[in-house]
Amino acid sequence: MVLGARQVGKTTLVKHVLEGKNIFFLNLDIEVEKQRLLAASNLSPKEAILSLGAPSILIIDEAQRLSETGRIIKGWYDAEVATKIILLGSSSLNLLDQSAESLTGRNLKLFLTPLLFEEIISTQSWYSIIFSKEQIEKDFQPQIKTLLMQTMVFGNYPEVVTSPNKTELLTNLVSDYLLKDILQSGLLKNPDLIRRLLMLLAHQVGSEVSVNELAVNLGISRVTIESYLDLLERTFVIFRLPAFSTNARKEIAKSKKIYFWDLGIRNAILNEFSINPLRSDIGKLWENWVIAEIAKKNLQEGGTKSLYFWRSRGGGEVDLVIKDGEKIAGYEMKWSGGKAGSRVFSELYKTPVNIIESFHPLFF
Repeated sequence: MVLGARQVGKTTLVKHVLEGKNIFFLNLDIEVEKQRLLAASNLSPKEAILSLGAPSILIIDEAQRLSETGRIIKGWYDAEVATKIILLGSSSLNLLDQSAESLTGRNLKLFLTPLLFEEIISTQSWYSIIFSKEQIEKDFQPQIKTLLMQTMVFGNYPEVVTSPNKTELLTNLVSDYLLKDILQSGLLKNPDLIRRLLMLLAHQVGSEVSVNELAVNLGISRVTIESYLDLLERTFVIFRLPAFSTNARKEIAKSKKIYFWDLGIRNAILNEFSINPLRSDIGKLWENWVIAEIAKKNLQEGGTKSLYFWRSRGGGEVDLVIKDGEKIAGYEMKWSGGKAGSRVFSELYKTPVNIIESFHPLFF
């Protein structure tokens, strides 16, 4: 299963990697291809594969569009068909709920995120793999700062990165693709409601989000807000950081912060595309951007690390806590630099809090 938001490059990647192979491609966004899969499912597994051309690899795109996909593929897998099967999903919403249970122990999940900053840098005309990070930092600082500001404003979707019409493309991406996936879930009937929720979340990036406050502002129940947040998370719009705590009496333990996987989406929701580094929300953008970069890399590497934020009841804060096995590291994001992070956290967990400023070698 290759999972990720729409337009993130799943289909392009798979077709590129498998170019020249004996593949058969079905897109379940297309009704006739959905019916072709259903028709094949009425045959024996061997005959079903033959009806699809007996490919070495069968690719089923937008696999979540058909609730029976998991059951069909499980039957073919259990019959030991020779064909390898790749499922692509633009949301985990139905693909995981309806297919994963049927395919337990029979699948490998790969998550494709918007591009990492290091991937964008590697495509620049001035970049060379023979350069060290120190050389890049010394010789190409203006180029990197410009590129950094662009990705903080317009995001890291492949087509947006390469397009001269970034604003128009992002606006269409939000309305035509992102909202389409959410509305097609069938769990949401009012598109204006999800837009208003997204607006509130976009303004609260980096802050602890109160579900009760969101419910009051939107005039709906707390339970409904929770279900909508879960929906946005499953469609790869947002992700949530839980609070890190080993002492519930002294630390905030139940709060969560919400971030956007891609800042281009966040800025399109607010229609705010200024590339001025003095914009009023630059601190929020920087915090979201850094944490999203780390979260994307962690997801691509199998999600082996756990990500949190930390806040004490006395007011001490750490933007990001990374737990890797028994190791704990704390980070604070400061666009213009600043003093060392929370001394309370450092003393409690015997580890320094690192400051990540706006020009940091971690990201290239």
